Amino acid sequence: MNKNRCSWCGETPLYVNYHDEEWGVPVYDDDKLFEFLILETFQAGLSWITVLRKRENFKQAFDNFDYQKIAKYDDKKFEELIQNAGIIRNKLKVKATITNAIAFIEIQKEFGSFSKYIWSFVDGKPIVNQWKTLNEIPAKTELSDFLSKDLKKRGFKFVGSTVIYAHMQATGMVNDHIVDCFRYKKV
Repeated sequence: MNKNRCSWCGETPLYVNYHDEEWGVPVYDDDKLFEFLILETFQAGLSWITVLRKRENFKQAFDNFDYQKIAKYDDKKFEELIQNAGIIRNKLKVKATITNAIAFIEIQKEFGSFSKYIWSFVDGKPIVNQWKTLNEIPAKTELSDFLSKDLKKRGFKFVGSTVIYAHMQATGMVNDHIVDCFRYKKV
């Protein structure tokens, strides 16, 4: 039996699995939130499937997304990363990953966890939208504008409103599965 899915995931197994298993599932774990934040920043200007295909390479290159280690990366590690053909070798995005790891730790110190900080923007529970078609789903919202500005004020880079809205969708802060998608009620 065919499952009704959001059409954006197409039929590519990697994309379908991501849609079916991860996208829109609420994430409260700081390690996973950081991973998604990094992947979303690298996705800026590219397709998500490009990032998904390189996800394991990113994981290896960035020490399993360990923000404690990433915050201490030096020039030698930076050079190593921009020579790594397995990841997206954008110097500004690699530099932003290091900067964002430092800012991430600062938020943890201030709020107890990054999760407490970011989920406070939605009162700790997902916003459940009721989109009937993909065309209705916004690329950004007033809330993502506000969150983006707050993150930038705290020193984060590559966290524009569209990137942040994608992060909110991926980590389940908003449920943007279309209403007739089999995942809509599950997440």
